[in-house]
Amino acid sequence: MIAKFHEGAIGRHRRHRHYWDARVFPHGRMCSLRRALLLWLVPLFLLVGVSSATFSYFSHGRMVNEFMDTQMEQLGHSLSAHDGLLMPPPMSQERVDKWGSYVVQVFEGNGKFIGSSWPAAKIALQGNGFHDVVVDGREWRAYTAEPNGTGKQIQVLQSGEFRNHLAAEQAIASVVPVLILLPLAIFVLWGVARAVSVAVQDIGRQAESQDFNTIKELPLDRVPLEIRPLVTSFNGLLTRLRDSFDTKRRFVQDAAHELRTPLTALSLQLENLRRDLPAESCQQSFAQLEAGVQRASRLVDQLMKMTHQESVGAETRVAIDLNAQVRESIGALIAVADQRYIDLGVAGEGSAPPAMLTCSPGDLRSVIDNLIENALRYTPEGGVVDVHVGSVNGKAFVEVVDTGPGIPEDLIARVFDRFFRVPGSNVRGSGLGLAIAKSAAERCGMRIELRNRADRSGLIARVEAT
Repeated sequence: MIAKFHEGAIGRHRRHRHYWDARVFPHGRMCSLRRALLLWLVPLFLLVGVSSATFSYFSHGRMVNEFMDTQMEQLGHSLSAHDGLLMPPPMSQERVDKWGSYVVQVFEGNGKFIGSSWPAAKIALQGNGFHDVVVDGREWRAYTAEPNGTGKQIQVLQSGEFRNHLAAEQAIASVVPVLILLPLAIFVLWGVARAVSVAVQDIGRQAESQDFNTIKELPLDRVPLEIRPLVTSFNGLLTRLRDSFDTKRRFVQDAAHELRTPLTALSLQLENLRRDLPAESCQQSFAQLEAGVQRASRLVDQLMKMTHQESVGAETRVAIDLNAQVRESIGALIAVADQRYIDLGVAGEGSAPPAMLTCSPGDLRSVIDNLIENALRYTPEGGVVDVHVGSVNGKAFVEVVDTGPGIPEDLIARVFDRFFRVPGSNVRGSGLGLAIAKSAAERCGMRIELRNRADRSGLIARVEAT
């Protein structure tokens, strides 16, 4: 029973926490740490500012009234205690309204008006003590002193508008620092929230820059404490992912190494067997067997090349001249082209503008070699393979144009998949060349685009900087 109560309490706590998480971080644009802080704290700051201003106004108003009432009371008693008729000098309306000077009225014991320091204030004698009086739309604070032995009675007046104005001035003077600090506090809050947001975005950019060749843990030195457990968990995931890639790579390397030795021995045995067979005996079967061995050997070579590229994917990037790299690749493959009587060369050689690209030399060589080699394999004997080098809007590109059969439009996107070969093709291959080229191009910051020629007489393979 205790366990059930525990589970119920935990469930209610989780639902309560989820409810407040949903209120603080709603869906959509407001699901942001910076916006959430501003959404909750800025109204709080404004509420504190308004409350402070209201409290200051009323507290200063009470303090001003108490201070002025004390002065009026002392003045009234002082004048009332004098034996003679002591009348303050006349004063102007400006002193009454702007400076808050006291107006003194003198009455006889029966309430008959005798004189005033400002005759314009026609206010009847009030009862003893303090009174708030409104005459002709003007507010007055009045204090009537008790009659003295001479039979005269003193009434002291002060402008209510002056009191309100003085209270407002005092309130504003106390609220001004709050009003100054409020935008400053909001600005500081925005800066702190932005700094936290930038730190989180830096973590995201570091995570985004990871690839399967350079997986490493994210640094924790500038990670906020609240986000550190998340980054630590993500680092654990990256570690397991890196170990998985390393295991896969080692497996492919070991398998390719293990296959290379027997395939090499098998090729040597086929060569020896060819010399021992009669000239007309089993030629077709022997040719098929030899083609199968060659295909398996090429597959092993491609697997070795692929794993080697993945292991050296973090090679130093340098500035490379595309024209020089294309000429180097053509020089290495010209013998293959000559064997099949294919015209291989650089279109417009000598007039191509300089085209520089920052990339690892091994990756760039792999991209160009695989594209040219793929074009040579699918171009029939006597065909043409032209290589174009140039740049558009400051972005370098290489185009390999062949006179082969092209690729069906619905299969162009699939030819980059590993081990995929176009159905019905009788060209020997492993299905890894374009996959290797695509992977190397991505590491170089380039992309490969394939399209059939407009006259349907071949394929155009274009690799360009992104």
